[in-house]
Amino acid sequence: MQNNHPTRRKFILGSAAVGIAATHALDHTHGATDKKNSPIKEFTLRSTKKYSDPFWDIELDVLVTAPDGKQQRIPAFWSGDNNWRWRFSAKQPGSYHYETIASDKDNASLHGVTGKFQITGYDNDQTLFKQGALQVSADKRYLETSDGKPFLWLGDTWWMALTERLQWPDDFKQLAADRQKKGFNLVQIVAGLYPDMDSFDARGKNEAGFPWQADYATIHPEWWDLADQRIEHLVESGLMPCILACWGYYLNKMGMKKIKAHWRYVIARWGAYPVVWCLAGEGSMPWYLSKSKKKDKAELEEGWTEIARYVRKIDPWQHLITMHPTRSSREVVRDPTVVDFDMLQTGHSDYRSIPNTLERISAAVAKKPLMPVLQSEVCYEGIMAECRQDIQRFMFWSSMLNGCCGFTYGANGVWQINTESQPFGPSPHGRTWGNTPWQQAMNYPGSQQVGLGAQFLRTLPWQKMSPHPEWVMPHWNKKGYHNPSAAGIPKKLRIIYTPTLWSPPKLLGLEKGLTYQARLFNPASGEETTLKPVTGNAQGEYQLKTFPEQRDWVIVLQR
Repeated sequence: MQNNHPTRRKFILGSAAVGIAATHALDHTHGATDKKNSPIKEFTLRSTKKYSDPFWDIELDVLVTAPDGKQQRIPAFWSGDNNWRWRFSAKQPGSYHYETIASDKDNASLHGVTGKFQITGYDNDQTLFKQGALQVSADKRYLETSDGKPFLWLGDTWWMALTERLQWPDDFKQLAADRQKKGFNLVQIVAGLYPDMDSFDARGKNEAGFPWQADYATIHPEWWDLADQRIEHLVESGLMPCILACWGYYLNKMGMKKIKAHWRYVIARWGAYPVVWCLAGEGSMPWYLSKSKKKDKAELEEGWTEIARYVRKIDPWQHLITMHPTRSSREVVRDPTVVDFDMLQTGHSDYRSIPNTLERISAAVAKKPLMPVLQSEVCYEGIMAECRQDIQRFMFWSSMLNGCCGFTYGANGVWQINTESQPFGPSPHGRTWGNTPWQQAMNYPGSQQVGLGAQFLRTLPWQKMSPHPEWVMPHWNKKGYHNPSAAGIPKKLRIIYTPTLWSPPKLLGLEKGLTYQARLFNPASGEETTLKPVTGNAQGEYQLKTFPEQRDWVIVLQR
């Protein structure tokens, strides 16, 4: 049987490299895509029975049994015409068996179909994570890959990158290559139901139109086929997709039944890939022009809590779940245990956002139950003609040294995908965030500088660090938010981010009898300067005499 979807290339998924060899002993009504050495196996089933609205009239799952007897229930998706497809990935080699389960038990072409396929080992050094998808560390402080390697999240904000304004393949691949080269390892991206526009706004189309038919009557598979290409390319480029199903207020617009159906379709399409699920963008924020915002907000908080449990229930791969908030993921849902880690959004007002940023990070890191915390949105570079590279450096280093396990950058012009001929224009509230084309915004210096910071931290045991403001004077507090931040591992490592000061800060609390090798890291250029070894005086103090130039620096003490 022929499959009407793009040819897939090879990439790595899982700590054990495995490939899927298709079996040919299959019924003529269904077939498997024979992609040797690919970790994604895709099956197509064709219904001999026609439905007036296939998306709503029938639901199809596939029960897959692994060689060790463990089972996964895989959601299938309607792919147009009378075709349904399902995708599978696994790390365990051996013989797999499956049986389809359709809500219409009388449809023998979809219900009770059985088959088998073989997964065999292979070698492939191509791209995304040999270590596998993400999980939460044992101490609940950071994220790691499935083989236990720490994952320092450096994300980029591409909310509208599945629209036709970021053309496929050239534009999309150009942006992906730039971010991968700079050290990014993740992209936050929305599955077609976007912010800052009303339903079925022409700015939200891709080359096939919209992800849903008019009035959200039913799904539009052709939109998703084109989105597949882009999601797959992110994976192949080593950029993990953090997929937001929609912006939060679509729950008010579409209702619980349709949002659950949308989420099921997202999981069926992309759950076999190494991804992170983000329930919605600004999940508790009502529609911009709502006249019942208090009521809408309460409904959103209740509704997204229910949807979080639904996503957890139907996702056979159990990917991590979070929520992009207006403030904190925990505040969007009624039960914080439905999310695996806490995202923060702390403002877009340049240096005026620093107090809120530092206070919110500190509060989130200390909050119970413990969970990883990351900065998911702050001060898009260039927004409102400010928030330039200096604030990007400050926000990155201050976030990481005060307890965050990751940071998502954003460039104004990239998040909404402005083009020279098609700037995004005004949001529903009437204001325009800026018209800089994405090609120009892509090259804002802050993106390279936060990338340098992430790459530098990845050379150190950053995941074992904890905040230590008492190690430096001055340090940030409510009387001096612009002062240094410090973190590290006692007796092993100290890192101090020093914004521009008239003179270097004093280092405090140095352990008696210990000597640290010292260096300066330039957070704008990545250049390092070796300093004299540092040993504390009788009071455990050490005063650096001067910096090479008056600017921000990262001080590194390492034994």
